[in-house]
Amino acid sequence: MTSPHDDPRFDWHAAEADLHNPGGPDADVVDLDAARSRRASSDELTDPDSDVDPGEGGPVLVDSIDAQRRPRFTLAGFRDAQRRPILPGWLRSRSEFAGNLTWATGLAGHGVLYHGLRVPKYVGKLALRAPAGLGRVAGGYGRWLFDLEGEPVRQAVVRAAVTKPEEAKTYETLSRRRDRRVRWRGLTAVLLAVLLVAGLGVLLLASTVVQVVVVAVAVVVFGVLGAPADRPLLDTAVVRAPVMPLTSDEVVRALAALNIPGINQALRRGDTGKRWFPAPITRENGTGWRADVELPRGVTASAVVEKREELAAALTRPLGCVWPEANAEIHPGRLVLFVADKDMSRSKQNPWPLLKSGAVDLFKPFPFGTDPRGRAVTLTLMFASMIVGSIPRMGKTFSLRLAMLGATLDPRAWVLAFDLKGTGDLSPLEPVCHRYRAGDEDDDIAYGLAAMREVRTELRRRTKVIRELPRDLCPENKVTPDLASTKRLGLQPIVIGVDECQVWFEHAKYGDEFEEICTDLIKRGPAAGITLILATQRPDAKSLPTGISANAVLRFCLKVMGHTENDMVLGTSMHKSGIKATMFSRRDRGIGYLAGEGDDPTITRTFYIDGPTAEQVTRRARALREKAGTLTGHAAGQSVDTTAVRRDTLLDDIAAIMSDTEAKLWSEVVCDRLTGLRPEVYTGLTREQLTAALKPHGVTTGQVWGTDPDTGKGANRRGIDRAHILTAITKRDRGQGGRAAG
Repeated sequence: MTSPHDDPRFDWHAAEADLHNPGGPDADVVDLDAARSRRASSDELTDPDSDVDPGEGGPVLVDSIDAQRRPRFTLAGFRDAQRRPILPGWLRSRSEFAGNLTWATGLAGHGVLYHGLRVPKYVGKLALRAPAGLGRVAGGYGRWLFDLEGEPVRQAVVRAAVTKPEEAKTYETLSRRRDRRVRWRGLTAVLLAVLLVAGLGVLLLASTVVQVVVVAVAVVVFGVLGAPADRPLLDTAVVRAPVMPLTSDEVVRALAALNIPGINQALRRGDTGKRWFPAPITRENGTGWRADVELPRGVTASAVVEKREELAAALTRPLGCVWPEANAEIHPGRLVLFVADKDMSRSKQNPWPLLKSGAVDLFKPFPFGTDPRGRAVTLTLMFASMIVGSIPRMGKTFSLRLAMLGATLDPRAWVLAFDLKGTGDLSPLEPVCHRYRAGDEDDDIAYGLAAMREVRTELRRRTKVIRELPRDLCPENKVTPDLASTKRLGLQPIVIGVDECQVWFEHAKYGDEFEEICTDLIKRGPAAGITLILATQRPDAKSLPTGISANAVLRFCLKVMGHTENDMVLGTSMHKSGIKATMFSRRDRGIGYLAGEGDDPTITRTFYIDGPTAEQVTRRARALREKAGTLTGHAAGQSVDTTAVRRDTLLDDIAAIMSDTEAKLWSEVVCDRLTGLRPEVYTGLTREQLTAALKPHGVTTGQVWGTDPDTGKGANRRGIDRAHILTAITKRDRGQGGRAAG
């Protein structure tokens, strides 16, 4: 029922009586003036621009007046505003501009060569089509000359005159007009014929070159006019795949298909999603579409990143084209969605810019890969250590080798490569390596340990050199490019690459010492110009000890299976922040998150360099070193003495420095005596390092009573019992004898 008229039971007489009787039971007289005043007062209280304060007993404002006002334009707001770059990124980047220019030049050159080779074909097609074009011109001129365009109208009038005699007069009028047109057009035809005859005469008297040019022009003109509408003259030099634009409706529908509760609730409340986009969807670098999405309140961008595969299906795009990322700089709910035109995993990667020419300064960034937008991603190895992790067969070793190839192109650098997988993937680097080994046999482990002990000794020497340098030469107490280039100081960069590093850290005998040395190098090495790159296919606490994983600056994580492995490589809570290497598919080989190089982790596709190509780069790197006179170590034919490692001289040396009258000694006293015995091996040895080195032999430290030589007072400190050392030596010798007998 919309009004009383629709209800037959409504008593109109009673209603009229109530209107005339203000005291009636159903009467309600409203004072309109008072109601308007109350409404105006209420509007003033709730109006954000009103200066009226609510009185006692009035409505309580939850938000202040300032909070209800819209933000105004202020100088502070403009000062904090983000300025968009005047020039686009591809124009500001020299490498990107050069790449685009090279691509455009190649495309133009391809078109010229393609059509240039088909010129004879095009000439033949024009010659075949010229008669048809001439016929079309002659036919069109004939229709114009005899006014054939008006013939259907005249015929229609003739047919109408059969039933309507008055139409005969119309026909006569049309005929007279047609005759006048034909007579006038006939005169132009005669004049045109005279001009054609004269032109042919002049052409016959002209030179052969002019005749050929005129005939060629005529053939081209008539050939073009005679071309069928469905058969163009030129062939297609470049076949372009259609690229569908990305629209806001498409993005909203795709997000709705992910079944994320917060998004679904917002859409059910009537939110159309039009206000989710703080900026227009735009093309970026000519390689795809970028959409910035302000997700509904309570929805994190990481929830969308986790469902990348479902998002690609909802957008009906290949998985390798869809790259969602979280923009944590703004807030966790800001999503950056990039939809590329081509599948990143299948598109052709540009060659490495340093493949055929150029050198590297390890203090500066060098090309490492490209991001989904096709922009260059660089890597700076100096003052940082690096971890590379992934499941098998995803490009971990190739990524490690690429980083080390960059290091080989700095002729100052010492490069140490240890291939613990033993397949020879790092063998292309051998001709320039200061130390190189492939394999995980006992001899290989002994070689690696001896080499790492050398590096630790070198670290101690470098720290002393840096400490004693004048402040003006070393203001920041770390290696600088000038210091690294000064040969007499011996502060050249050192880059150590270890593939399958878990073999070292999980070694039953030397694992603790490897861990102790690598932890020290990762913590103190970068300032001394030493970079350690560790790669593993098992990123867990055993493969990457916490002291190592927590102190690495650079991290490159290809596909991993879980959030634990993700955070072991990329850092704590990265998975929660939306940086999820778990989203990569098996097809995304060589694609991972690179963290530590810039402000935010970047999805990076490394440049692909196979073994033979890596050997070409190494030959160029060796030539640079030979020219600079910096070929050292393994590359120069030097070997590493592993006798000390294989003989376990530590136990024997401790037994030698502890006499029968000194059954127990403090750990610091043992370290001092070992340094005096073999300074080249034990210089800088600490109590903690000594404890870690003795642990594999089953020797532990305990409380030992001794006398402080400085104060002459006795005290209890951590120390070593000589009886435990002798017991460990006996067990070791028995074990070696048993293995020899076997």
